Amino acid sequence: MRRKGLASMAAQTVETIDTTPSTSAADRGSVDLGPASGLSCRECGELYALGPIFACEACFGPLEVAYDLPTGDPEALRKQIESGPDNIWRYAPLLPVPANVAEKPNINPGWTKLVKADNLARELGVEQGKLFVKDDSGNPTHSFKDRVVAQAIEAARAFGFTTLSCSSTGNLAGAVGAAAARAGFRSCVFIPHDLEQGKVVMAAVYGGELVGIEGNYDDVNRFCSELIGDPLGEGWGFVNVNLRPYYGEGSKTLAYEICEQLGWVLPDQLVIPIASGSQLTKIDKGLKELIALGLVEDKPYKIFGAQAEGCSPVSTAFKAGHDVVRPQKPNTIAKSLAIGNPADGPYVLDIARRTGGAVEDVNDEQVVDAIKLLARTEGIFAETAGGVTVGVTKKLLEAGLIDPALTTVVLNTGDGLKTLDAVAETSQATATIRPSLEAFRAAGLAG
Repeated sequence: MRRKGLASMAAQTVETIDTTPSTSAADRGSVDLGPASGLSCRECGELYALGPIFACEACFGPLEVAYDLPTGDPEALRKQIESGPDNIWRYAPLLPVPANVAEKPNINPGWTKLVKADNLARELGVEQGKLFVKDDSGNPTHSFKDRVVAQAIEAARAFGFTTLSCSSTGNLAGAVGAAAARAGFRSCVFIPHDLEQGKVVMAAVYGGELVGIEGNYDDVNRFCSELIGDPLGEGWGFVNVNLRPYYGEGSKTLAYEICEQLGWVLPDQLVIPIASGSQLTKIDKGLKELIALGLVEDKPYKIFGAQAEGCSPVSTAFKAGHDVVRPQKPNTIAKSLAIGNPADGPYVLDIARRTGGAVEDVNDEQVVDAIKLLARTEGIFAETAGGVTVGVTKKLLEAGLIDPALTTVVLNTGDGLKTLDAVAETSQATATIRPSLEAFRAAGLAG
């Protein structure tokens, strides 16, 4: 069923921020998650104490972190942020983490490059200086998932969990394994049995337990939901289930970084990949928080969602004008986006429509072409999800939905070394020759 009042509820999370001084940790009990004051239902607004819960008891809507965010001089807050570490903890005053988070063992992701992509812009017909790629492949395990896991592990510490777990399409499994190893947690993560080998190796190398489940991601997720309600799951923090409200907040740091790297200015247009849809919704939340805090000047922005054609339930619903996102069985090379029943799909629809954006998809051939285009023009080797965002950007430009004269940020969320199979067949040695100048000339390689 379609959830009601999504747009108004989404806006309410920022517009009704309590600007009174932050409640002390002592007043909240033993849980110290900085400015986080509790959990709020995105649907009905019901409030809950901080804890490892993710669904509203009244309406079963998703829970989000509510805050007592900083008040006062925005310029002072800007300077505080700019003087912080070169990772996501520079934004600790805006996240559900203790003030001393930077001192704890964590993988410390973030502050990845915002690349001015003039070569790609020239190929796509975008005005010079207006196209940027936020390249999150530079994170510790080479995907944006390090942001959300770093955030979730602080909640896991606060709630006394001993095992860190997740259901994953690959990148999250690696991020959980790395973060757990660094922080001294046991890890046990669950993946579909047919993931790309590069992601399997990356998830397994950190020494935790890696379990393949026969089926797709939605089957894995259902299994984890059963485990979390069983005594076998006692003491387990599932980053994208019972820790999901905190985990999701890590994606806000992408919005914060993009605006800070643009000189504390909102981008006009963003193209964001959709798996569960959480990243897109939290980037929107982060942008609205920056506006509410006076850190950026308020102005319109458009958010565009990107999916692979072989798993495009949100794109299908958007183009049909529907509010309901019907599940699909994934069949695409973009396995990191292959979630057929995206939890945040309806909220993505609301954001795309509210901001004047859109949700579009590209087929596997277009994904591969876009990966190679980005590599050839900007020297960025994106995984298949990055091929989806670049391919969708090209498609939206051709359709006139993205304005080539406005500042546009395209997200690359992972490293192409994880999805080599996607481009291996068409990315081979130009020639194999004998070690002589004569052979070099004969191969037509002399220029």
